[in-house]
Amino acid sequence: MQITLHVNGMMCPMCKARVEKALAAVEGVQSVEVSLEEKTAAVCGEALDAAVLKNAVINAGYEIAE
Repeated sequence: MQITLHVNGMMCPMCKARVEKALAAVEGVQSVEVSLEEKTAAVCGEALDAAVLKNAVINAGYEIAE
């Protein structure tokens, strides 16, 4: 299963790393690919919950674009 999130507020490589770390810590996540240029985060794993992933990004200090 793959979920792609649109993340606002990422400005530099450190922001990208923070989002990757936050998403990788969510249970069930197998891989995370964050694009600073496209402002997206593609998350792959099993039994992923989009709401939990969104909350992880928000708790890291970033916004989810709907």
